[in-house]
Amino acid sequence: MARTKEFDPDVVLERALDLFWRRGYEATSMADLVEHLGIGRASLYATFGGKHDLYLKALERYVQTRDPDPVELLSQPGPALPAVRALVEMYAEDSIRDRRGCLIVNAAAERLPYDEPVARFVETSWTGLETALTSALIRARAQGEISAESDPRALARFVLVFAQGLRVMGKGGGDPARVRDAAAQALALLR
Repeated sequence: MARTKEFDPDVVLERALDLFWRRGYEATSMADLVEHLGIGRASLYATFGGKHDLYLKALERYVQTRDPDPVELLSQPGPALPAVRALVEMYAEDSIRDRRGCLIVNAAAERLPYDEPVARFVETSWTGLETALTSALIRARAQGEISAESDPRALARFVLVFAQGLRVMGKGGGDPARVRDAAAQALALLR
């Protein structure tokens, strides 16, 4: 007869996400995971696979539970440019407030280019955000919120790269005015 799980896999996954987010992949050992998650090594392997499998599941959970979801924010009906501006402002403030950074950016910095599954995950995440930004900026151009000569795709790529850079800058701490001033300059381009 099979034993029932004595733990909630969702709770354990959330705790693993937190540990990977704080410490990174390389600095988190299986022993750390067993201790932090409060489950046995065999249960961890049986439920989630190895450390790398758990890391990928944690990345998926991170993307699924972001609040607000950037893609949803950019997909709201009505004027599009305020949503793009709100996204830049949100990334700036998040980078000042939370020194853990963005888990996707952290994964890119730590695991790329050699970890193919993580590279695919990061690329998928960034492509999704770029697509949402491009769509929002196409709407903004059609609604006269930005110049008719603007290139929505190029602007979307700028915002994507800039936003990820904000996340990296936030990890270093430092003067919040640096991030806020940079965000103000980026927002000035979105007119």
